This record gives sequence, C-alpha cells and structure tokens, in this order.
Amino acid sequence: MSVPPESAVPPPSPPSPPPQVQPSGALPSEERTWGMLAHLSSLLGGLLTAAFGGGWGCFIGPLIVWLVKKDTMPFVDDQGKEALNFNITVAIAFLVLLLLSVVTFGIGLLIAIPLWVIIGIAWLVLTIVASVKANEGVRYRYPFTLRLIK
Repeated sequence: MSVPPESAVPPPSPPSPPPQVQPSGALPSEERTWGMLAHLSSLLGGLLTAAFGGGWGCFIGPLIVWLVKKDTMPFVDDQGKEALNFNITVAIAFLVLLLLSVVTFGIGLLIAIPLWVIIGIAWLVLTIVASVKANEGVRYRYPFTLRLIK
C-alpha cells in the first residue's frame, strides 16, 4: 500500500467573498447619479444663460431632468422637484431685485447688487451641497425655498 505524497493534495481554496447586496432602502447608483444631475444641471443652465441676461436659465436643467425621469425613478422625482423649486425661488428673488432697481431708477442697485452677490454665492454653495447629498442617496431639502411644484 502506498500513500500519496502530501504535495499532491491541493490546499483548500479560500472562501469566496459574499455577493454584494444592497441594504434594503439603499438607492441604486443610477438613481443617485440622476438625482445629483438634477441639482448640478442648474449650474450648467445658469452658466449657459449668464451671457444672455444673468443666468435666468438655472431652472431649465432641473426641469428637463425631472420631466424625463420623474415617472421611472422616485428619488429623481423628489430631488428634481426640490432643485426646480429652489432654482425658481432664486430666479424670482433675482427678478424682484431687478424690478426694485428699475422702479427706483437705479437707486435700488445699492441694495440689489450686494444681495445678488450673497444670493449667488448661497445658490452655488447650496447647489453643491445638494448634489453631494443626492449622490449619497440623501433626500436633500433646500432652506428658504418656495414649494411651488408638489
């Protein structure tokens, strides 16, 4: 009787890692990405229309993303409406300050210009924060926003 050498027996293979399963309640990556794009598209719309009158098109990007994805992705429906409401609110604030400047024959610019700068910086910062939160799967709510689209 011969015993096979121990080198002929293969070593046991290491256990395979468990399959990646999303926790219940976690959002798919595609939905988080579209939610982030709903917020970031306002920056693109604002930049593209800045040369034509001050960035009034900041709400066009979120509107397009929301209209395209609202029926298939609930998270994008929520974040698209949020981004759209926020950017409409910002556009209204800019328009009110412009009307104040026109009605007061330019004297209102003493108030409007500093407020435009403050609102513009807040718009940029809050849009970036919302984009990061949406990419993490968090339903972000902008402060000081008129909820016009429900």
